[in-house]
Amino acid sequence: MRLLPGRILARVTALPAIALSAWLLAAFPLLVIGHFTPLTSLILGLPAVVAACALVPRLIPDPPDGERVPWWPVIAVLVIAVAFAAVQIAFHAEALVIRRDPASYAMYTAWIAENGYLPIPQQRELIAGDDPALSYQSLAYYQRDDVIWPQFMAGAPLVLSVGYWLGGLDGMLVTTPVLGALGVLTFAGLTARLVGARWAPLAALILAVCLPQQWVSRFTYSEPLAQILLLGGLLLAFDALARNRSITDRWGGPQTLAAVAGLVFGLGVLVRIDAIRDLLPVVGFVGLLLVARRGQGLPLVGGLAVGVIYGLVAGYGFSYPYLDYLSDSLNPLLLISSVVVFATVVLTAALWRYGLPHTERVRWLPNTMAALALLTMVGFAIRPLLWPDYGHGSDFTDQWVAAVQQIEGLPVEGSRTYYDMSLYWVGWYVGLGTVLFAALGVALVLRRLTQRRDLPWLLPAMLLVWTVTTTLLRPAITPDHPWASRRLIVLVIPAFILFAVWFLAWLTHYCERSVSYTRGGSMVRSLPAVVAACAAVSLLGPAVATSAAGIMGYRQDVGTVAETERLCASLPPDASVIVVDSAMAGNYMPLLRNVCGAPTAALADPSPEVVQRVVSAVHERGRDAVLAAPEWDHLDGLTDGSVEPERHFHVVAEMDPSTLMEPPTGHWTFNGSVWTAVLPASE
Repeated sequence: MRLLPGRILARVTALPAIALSAWLLAAFPLLVIGHFTPLTSLILGLPAVVAACALVPRLIPDPPDGERVPWWPVIAVLVIAVAFAAVQIAFHAEALVIRRDPASYAMYTAWIAENGYLPIPQQRELIAGDDPALSYQSLAYYQRDDVIWPQFMAGAPLVLSVGYWLGGLDGMLVTTPVLGALGVLTFAGLTARLVGARWAPLAALILAVCLPQQWVSRFTYSEPLAQILLLGGLLLAFDALARNRSITDRWGGPQTLAAVAGLVFGLGVLVRIDAIRDLLPVVGFVGLLLVARRGQGLPLVGGLAVGVIYGLVAGYGFSYPYLDYLSDSLNPLLLISSVVVFATVVLTAALWRYGLPHTERVRWLPNTMAALALLTMVGFAIRPLLWPDYGHGSDFTDQWVAAVQQIEGLPVEGSRTYYDMSLYWVGWYVGLGTVLFAALGVALVLRRLTQRRDLPWLLPAMLLVWTVTTTLLRPAITPDHPWASRRLIVLVIPAFILFAVWFLAWLTHYCERSVSYTRGGSMVRSLPAVVAACAAVSLLGPAVATSAAGIMGYRQDVGTVAETERLCASLPPDASVIVVDSAMAGNYMPLLRNVCGAPTAALADPSPEVVQRVVSAVHERGRDAVLAAPEWDHLDGLTDGSVEPERHFHVVAEMDPSTLMEPPTGHWTFNGSVWTAVLPASE
């Protein structure tokens, strides 16, 4: 078999989604049965990944222009992905103290990688039994009955655990930079299929240099993995539909690829529960495939169902308190999903006999679709002037937004959500040129689809337009940056880049055709290249400028890994830790419990009498009591000077800022300390 550049690019860019889906497919059942260990994962997970990577890429068809694809796009894409990984590894964060989500995922990973099961036992029998003064709940960890449930979905921790097994905390923390690079690679593959291989390096480079892609890849966020799965699902679905198969044909490669694509899509729910919203267009698209008698329809929906079931089991089986917390938004989403499935079944049955409507025969419809797309973008642009958004529904969020407003010198309106600024957020990170080109690109794509042209764009357009619209309408996130950029990076920013690059390719081809019909010298003939170069700079330049002036020049929470190891080493083997400061308990309890392995509880009322009672109960169990607090004097007063408190954790490091009306620049300072006082059982 010849090593054609087009074939290599098609298969290499599909591998991340294939490999990660195979791992999740094998690893999650191990967590369900409580045996997610390095050995069982090696026995079951590694063969699944190897088999999937060996067999599935063979089913991927060669691109139509595969014979004409040069080597330079393949090499450029790989260089961009490798360079991205190297830079992000060099600047990776060490977020282990819970302040926001990255450390929550890190602590989740540390627990299942070390123990292999959920839920987390409170181990109250090793502290003070059922003493009512003790609490076991902390930020992102819910106390229910006699166990503790982590907040988030299991997908990202299952993948990050591989890094933990290979390299401990450092190995875990550098796994996400690798995932971010694989997301860039996957996006390049999708661009190569929809726009052309020669345009894939430009799209990959724009995504790689934009601030949100770099930022989420430096932390243990779930977004890089979700990005790989959702973009990878689009990529594999494109390949599955490249060959026409009737619903009555025998099972073959296209049907297998369709099933894999559906599974990859569905496993996105195992990573992020809000992926249910993003996948609703896939359900409608399956209905269109069935009406068109395409043989890939049933395998696609079958794979999708398996992946979604994995996600729902993970959510309601292992993160139910979190889903209960999200019920105000999740329950309507589940209701809407049920309506979409029912409507798809009804419409598929109704259209089964007559086939798909011939939209190309309605002369006014293509231009109307294009105009609606442009008007929607205009609506998002003028939204801050006409419909400023208010109402977080959370007093804590109101207080945080008000605090950031005071720092920035803005009018203090804590209920201001800034959701009306969502299109401007995109513009901050990829530039006005990309937003403008994307608007024109999506208008042209929808126009052509309505004319039944460029049909391979149908599923990507359905999914991306739906996700961009719903996300920009309601990002549903605390609006400070770079935090809020998380909502944009999985699909929204890739969608803008993809449509913008497609429009640039269309514009270049248009110039080439125009030049071919005119007589002119070398300057005229070079017009397409000049247009392409200038437009590419206009897309790439703003993204580079925002990142260079932003927060990419430092590492967050540097020194936390070393200090965590020092803290864990300072604890006696039979230590039971009692955190006597409620604010500190929310941040540090999971670190003490999940990483150090010490039974840990917090005291809401750290009065001397209560502390003495709990310490006595710990000693009665033959264990050493360890009091923990953020300041020396907290402990000195509780021990009456009988034990000298020591500080075994102290980090002063740079951390991300928070901004509301401009891209983030500079940094704030994180100052974290843990003082401990060891009260041995023998005393």
